[in-house]
Amino acid sequence: MKTIYKKLLFLFLILPFSAFAQTLSGVVLDAASNQPLPGVNVIVKGANKSTTTDFDGKFQLGGLNNGDLVQFSFIGYTAQEVKYSGQKSLSISLVEEANQLQEVVVQVGYGSVRKKDATGSATVITTKDFNKGANVTTENLLQGRVAGVTVNTSGAPGSGSEIRIRGGSSLFASNDPLIVIDGLPIENATTTGSTSFLASLNPSTIESMTVLKDASATAIYGSRASNGVILITTKKGGKTLAVDYNFQYGSGRLVDKIDVFSANEYRDIIQQWRPGDVSRLGTANTNWQDEIYRRTDLVDQNLSVRGNLFGVIPSRLTIGNTYQEGLRLTNKFNRSTAGVALNPSFLNDHLKFKLNANYSNEKNRFADGVEGAALAFDPTQPVYDANSVYGGFFEYYNPSNNELTPQTPRNPVAQLMQTYDTGVSNRFFGNFEMDYKFHFLPELRAVVNLGFDETNGERSRRAGLDVASSGSNNNIPYGTNEYTEEYRKNKLLDFYFNYNKTFNELVFDATAGYSYQKWDTDKYSTGNVNDPNLPTGLTGFPTFRVPFDTVLIGFFGRTNFNYKDKYLLTLTYRRDGSSKFVTNTRWGNFPAAAFAWKVNQDFFKDSNLVSDLKLRLGWGVTGQQNIGNENDYLQQYNIGSGSSQYYFGEVPYPIAVSARLSDKLKWEETTTYNAGIDFGLFNNRLTGALDVFYKESNDLLADVETADGSNFSNRSWQNIGSFTTKGIELSLNAEVIKRDNLSWNVNFNATTYQREITKLNAAYIRTGDNVVGTGTQAQAHFVGYTPNSFLLYKQLYDNAGTPIEGAFADLNGDNVINSEDKYIYRNPDPKLILGFASNFNYGNFDFYFNLRANLGNRVFNVVNASKAQYNLLNTGGTIGNIPSSVLETGIVNQNSNNALSDMYVENASFLRMDNITLGYTFPKWLDGKASLRLYTGVQNAFVITDYSGLDPEVTGGFDNTIYPRQRSFLFGANVKF
Repeated sequence: MKTIYKKLLFLFLILPFSAFAQTLSGVVLDAASNQPLPGVNVIVKGANKSTTTDFDGKFQLGGLNNGDLVQFSFIGYTAQEVKYSGQKSLSISLVEEANQLQEVVVQVGYGSVRKKDATGSATVITTKDFNKGANVTTENLLQGRVAGVTVNTSGAPGSGSEIRIRGGSSLFASNDPLIVIDGLPIENATTTGSTSFLASLNPSTIESMTVLKDASATAIYGSRASNGVILITTKKGGKTLAVDYNFQYGSGRLVDKIDVFSANEYRDIIQQWRPGDVSRLGTANTNWQDEIYRRTDLVDQNLSVRGNLFGVIPSRLTIGNTYQEGLRLTNKFNRSTAGVALNPSFLNDHLKFKLNANYSNEKNRFADGVEGAALAFDPTQPVYDANSVYGGFFEYYNPSNNELTPQTPRNPVAQLMQTYDTGVSNRFFGNFEMDYKFHFLPELRAVVNLGFDETNGERSRRAGLDVASSGSNNNIPYGTNEYTEEYRKNKLLDFYFNYNKTFNELVFDATAGYSYQKWDTDKYSTGNVNDPNLPTGLTGFPTFRVPFDTVLIGFFGRTNFNYKDKYLLTLTYRRDGSSKFVTNTRWGNFPAAAFAWKVNQDFFKDSNLVSDLKLRLGWGVTGQQNIGNENDYLQQYNIGSGSSQYYFGEVPYPIAVSARLSDKLKWEETTTYNAGIDFGLFNNRLTGALDVFYKESNDLLADVETADGSNFSNRSWQNIGSFTTKGIELSLNAEVIKRDNLSWNVNFNATTYQREITKLNAAYIRTGDNVVGTGTQAQAHFVGYTPNSFLLYKQLYDNAGTPIEGAFADLNGDNVINSEDKYIYRNPDPKLILGFASNFNYGNFDFYFNLRANLGNRVFNVVNASKAQYNLLNTGGTIGNIPSSVLETGIVNQNSNNALSDMYVENASFLRMDNITLGYTFPKWLDGKASLRLYTGVQNAFVITDYSGLDPEVTGGFDNTIYPRQRSFLFGANVKF
């Protein structure tokens, strides 16, 4: 009874206080952008009362009394305190701290570190830094934003990009960086039916991207890190309910065309050069480039819901759909995605789980590259012919027997419209991570990460009997019927321990673990089952190819020492074993070390000018084993196709043919040296980094010719030489204006590097595609020069500066012009790469743009070299068009010497405006229940260049017609509830 009385007395005592306790609600905003800030800590000082803001920056805090001090704090922002005096609601605007650089977290592989404590060359960009605009694939988010990183994207919808970090590190093996999504390294291989290996990842789900560039940062990934590493972190779940919907529409069009003769100009040129062919001219006026391209549509939608599932599991669900049309008729990309993230923690945060699961369905209709046919087709002929037996399209054929005219181009519009090349790819990937901090030893953590990536793809190509561009027998089409299936699986197991302990002024952090990853690939293809050239009774014997499994096993360790928060040392080691090498060369060792000194802690503690200054030194060795899905060290046998079989009686059996053998391969290794400076000036209003690097790649892996009789093939993988790369990178970020209602942030980066081949097992190796026929490769790997330099004849000119046809310099002085007179003339590598981004905010308005520039890069204009000759006005079967640049050169004959003239190498320096965006935000839309941002913009706004071709940004510096990049006008809305 006494206990009950005590409880009742206590209740009466606290009733007066509870009567006066109040509730405060409100919203916390970013002072610069006026956008809501989720996750802000709202704490009553001196009391056990706190909450956090939800996804819209809103909060509600109860149990307040007059005089309480309420503190609002968030990483990277200056904390604010408000004295509670009975107000019901409150709006707080937090200002970014000048030293926000100190709290940026960098993912470094199997862990993370604060940016200020990083010893390697690493750059992290987050959602606020990503490029805006129509970013259909993930890599476009960082295009032009990171020093040393180039992203070259095709104009095809959803297409992949060539990503290079510091120019790559190999000649013939892969130069692609390792991509790691939430701890899962993925394979840089595009599955059948898909457009690219990153096309299945929805960019709207990405939280941050970290680029690791030097070996001291990448070596923990060992055998896959020679070309750098890009760590992608997706968005996680939240504790409060929030809904985010994004919509974007874009309308695209062709920007430029290659100059060929118009119909009237063509009539004049035929009259002048081939008067005997005037009778072959038609009466139409057709611009074939206009006919094969169209105006395009883009619709991109994403819905994200975040909240606390069952009250204990922070969760996120994202669904999205992207539909993008290509400029080529019929070309389209349609991606549907769904993603789930769960990240609960238990036992007072001692046990944490992370689950990321992503599914994508990608549907494509591919379109053939018909630009060559569009350039060459007679502009006086119509697109359609009602009397044509080829689907109503105009074609060159003999009406008496319907045989196509040999050696003539096919109608490019018909080729697009009548060919059904479709693909479907279904992909499921994700990972499950468990992180346990031991109760009896909280400095020690055990982490297990299980990853899975499975893709099923199929592609079919169909063309009817009335399609002139399909396979033909005696110039009569027999149609096309091809089918391919592919299945890929990627499984990962990572297990490691992490120990973090502070001993007086020394912070010690150590990680050690084991990694197992396995890739399986199965592929099935029928070939063209309509081919009448197959043996009698066969309908296209299926061709199977099932490569061996690829397995990679690694043991890794890393230690970080931080003494007095001034001296930093990182030591890394990884030992990798790859199933692509024989037993005695299977294992590779990849060590690395890095040291950093925070100079400002010793010399600039009280400086008003220098707020941060850190010196970095790094060294490391990384490996290369990415030579496709080949296991050439094993003796293998390939089954012959339907036309390669042996008969026992009347039963055909496929022939097994011995495959090539590469049983002496060893690791290609790259050693990198890096020195860098991280700095901050004017209380970190201006921050940046300057890096100098040197890379040396040895035992280069190359698929090259073998001596006759030495192998089962005339080519095999070999270790053939070495080359070096040296360069400088600069990154700057400036808060030019930083006021309550006005801010302006700019980002600038510059990169220069030089590559040089130092050793080859041959005098030189020709590379690249042929220009006009076999033996006319225009590029080569030459000792002492940049890889893929141009190997050409030196053109001679008359006094007026006009090239003299067939006249080339006799460089070796033997009075004979032949291949011995070719010389190295320029290379495709730019001398300087620049990037600039500007983000301006005034009130609720925001204005953004980003520019990129390449200076000193050269492009070999193959279109002019192979097509701009007067003799090509006659195709052999009829007449054809040519580029109008022939008026400047006057070249008559197409041959290998004329085509390999150095006059076709052009300066392709350019300045490109990738994106311009203007937006306005309604922060209290729907009576304050939501915020709404509306925006408009232009993608690929302009390009300034002296290059005469279609686009100066060409992969490999070899322009043999490309898929044009469209200019899109964008409109969009972002809604947050």
